[in-house]
Amino acid sequence: MSIKIVSLQSAQTLYALNSQKLLMPASNNKLYTCAAALENLGPDYRFKTSIHQQGSNLILRGGGDPDLTIDQLDSLARTVAKKINLVDTLFVDESLLDSLYYGQGWMWDEGAWWYAAPISALSLNDNCIDFYVDPGKLGQPAKVTIFPQTEYVQLVNQSTTVNDTIDFDKFKIDRNWSGRTNLFTISGEILDTAKTDTFYRNIHDAASFAGIIFSELLEEHGTTVKNILPGKGFINLDTLAVHISDSLLSSAYNLMHESDNLTAELFAKTMAVSDTTSGNWRDGLKTIKAFLADSAGMDTSLLRLADGSGVSRYTLTSADQIIELLTYMYGSSHKDDFLYTLPGGGSNSTLKNRLESVHSKVKAKTGGLSGVSCLSGYIFSEKYGPMAFSMLMNGYIGAATPFRKLQDRIVAAII
Repeated sequence: MSIKIVSLQSAQTLYALNSQKLLMPASNNKLYTCAAALENLGPDYRFKTSIHQQGSNLILRGGGDPDLTIDQLDSLARTVAKKINLVDTLFVDESLLDSLYYGQGWMWDEGAWWYAAPISALSLNDNCIDFYVDPGKLGQPAKVTIFPQTEYVQLVNQSTTVNDTIDFDKFKIDRNWSGRTNLFTISGEILDTAKTDTFYRNIHDAASFAGIIFSELLEEHGTTVKNILPGKGFINLDTLAVHISDSLLSSAYNLMHESDNLTAELFAKTMAVSDTTSGNWRDGLKTIKAFLADSAGMDTSLLRLADGSGVSRYTLTSADQIIELLTYMYGSSHKDDFLYTLPGGGSNSTLKNRLESVHSKVKAKTGGLSGVSCLSGYIFSEKYGPMAFSMLMNGYIGAATPFRKLQDRIVAAII
């Protein structure tokens, strides 16, 4: 454990335990990424997804938007379909960012889970398929519908509807991720009395996913697309339509409340974009470390950043270092924006069902991996005033529940 609690008024350390010890922060790493993005890109930064024409061809160009939705892409398709009826080739351009889709130190078998979606400049629907599952007739497969409806994925439904839990086979949806395909296998059992359940699973090749969906939307609006190919380096293009995202602050709120790894990595890479360089982890992490050193006054030789989200087990930091960041942000011009992004106790976030009795007195970010549970943020105490705290807990076996309860008890005791 690495723990530190500091009064922001007096700078007095109220408690410390192994506070210099380097541990895996998991999603507490997003505190660094979010703060650096607010300072480097600014809370009003916008991501642009654009459609361009070159002769009979279209270019769908990604701008790193972490929150691009099917409806927003459909609006672009409607606009384009009014101007062109036949597309020879739809080129999908994700060259704003590099083509490394998974972070250094990510586990090879993270598989099809939502939190391990590939990182691309052209990301759509969190680079996931949404599965809505209901029981079928007894002995028959579950009823499964997907969103978006697309030919990009294939389904094999081997599940069974049952009326008891004897020898119950857990319901599963998995993608053939090791084969790098978008074949999803649905297996296990579902009770005939079950209510609708929702599952999110990531896809392989995010840019192609967006390209296929866009071509299908164009077809719905009367425009035929003959071919779809990756492409980059286009010049002298006519711009047909542009989608401009909500503010970076809005994405940062989602980043911290949902602990969205895709958003964190897109922030990190976008901070490295220049006229001559695609956004990439190496330069993005250098930008984050430069912010931590130059603005927050941290000695960045004492930590290791391997990604922006904290999924990587190569990322190491300490409670001391997180406190330095939290202290700086509380006194910075981005204080209010930073506090806005952080969940409160009991909120609709990763702090749901936690710290509900003190919800208005805590703003904090959770972090979790197998054997890792962390909580860092701010406490607003009548006795001590505003405080920064960080609790990093690593190396346990089994469930995180007792460590989360310990963290909550410490916070409540301080208040």
